[in-house]
Order: sequence, then structure tokens, then C-alpha cells
Amino acid sequence: MKTARELGLGLCPKCHKVNTMQTEPMQCVRCHGLFYQRNRNSLQYTLAWNIAALLAFIPANLYPIMIIYSLGIGDESTILSGIGQFVDQGLYPIAVIIFTASIIVPLIKIIGLFVLVYKVHTGVRLKPDKHSKIYHILEFLGPWSMLDVFVVALLVAVVELGFVTSVAAGPAINYFTMTVIFTMIAANSFDPRLLWDKKLIEQNGHIENEGR
Repeated sequence: MKTARELGLGLCPKCHKVNTMQTEPMQCVRCHGLFYQRNRNSLQYTLAWNIAALLAFIPANLYPIMIIYSLGIGDESTILSGIGQFVDQGLYPIAVIIFTASIIVPLIKIIGLFVLVYKVHTGVRLKPDKHSKIYHILEFLGPWSMLDVFVVALLVAVVELGFVTSVAAGPAINYFTMTVIFTMIAANSFDPRLLWDKKLIEQNGHIENEGR
């Protein structure tokens, strides 16, 4: 079975009209918008944004994400130390939620995107449909990373008892927010159709430029 790319067809991302690709960029016959058969430089953009997310993830875990003031004395808490405090207080469900949303989910997204980029670039990979499922899982997990930001914002808004006790967001919240945003942009920059193109490359026994 031939694919649309083999038949010289391309889908307009604006009006979803199937066009016969004559040139690139192609002007859609319906909406007259310009588009490419594959997202240009998809792997480069994904890799760049994912590296930026990894660099932001490091200070997000090193700097305090929350500062609790008690009698005017501030007690800084990083993500890991905050999780430890919840565990010490017996608040295991909250500790698990924070650990999952703040550590596990971002790492899964960052590592997963690196794996997809590497596999598409080298061709050493699982079946393309398996990688497509990985991509959709990573895309689904993106917004859940913001849960930790919402928890801190909620604590800042609710736990406010004046001079006795108050909570303020630490500098790590900015880096963590950037990590979430960068991973979401990286996932959106990745063109999952490249996974299927790579399968065609292996079947046909020749190498094409997967970004075109």
C-alpha cells in the first residue's frame, strides 16, 4: 500500500484539503495558504527546545521552589525537600502527586523526545506505530506537569496568616514553568509522520532527507 507522500499528496494544515504536491512550499488550491509536505526542520526544533527544557529542569530542582515564613524567618524548600517534608508529615498522596508531576513526568517527556529524535535520525528503532503511541503519550502528559506550579500557587494564595506564617514562591518556580513550556513546544515541533517515513526508507532501502 502506497502512502500519500509516495503518491505526491499533501494535506493543508489550515483547511485540511488534500493537494497534489507540485512544489514546496505548496499553495493550497482551496485556502491558498502555503504549506510543506513535512514540517521543515522538525527534528532540529524539537532537539533545541528539548535541550532548553533539560537545562531549565536542572535549576528547577536545585533552587527553592517555595519559601515558608514563620515568625518572619524564611525556610526555603526545593522540590525534593518539599516532598520529604510531606512524607515526614504522613501526607503520602500529596508527596506522590508532587513527585510524579514535578520529577517523573518532565523526565519522561524529555527522555522520550530525545529517544524519538534519535530513533528517527538513525533508523534504529521499534515499529513506527509503537513510536507514534509514545509520542501521543508524551503529548498527553505535557499539561500535567503544571500540577506542581498550581500546588505552589494554591499554597501561596491560601496559606497566608500574616506575620505568623506565609508562603512565597521561590525562583525555581520560574525554571520549572519554563521546563513545562519548553517540553510542550518540543512535542508540538516534532512531526510524528517522520516515524512512518523512516519505515518507508527501510523498506525501499534508500535514504531520504526526513525533514523534507
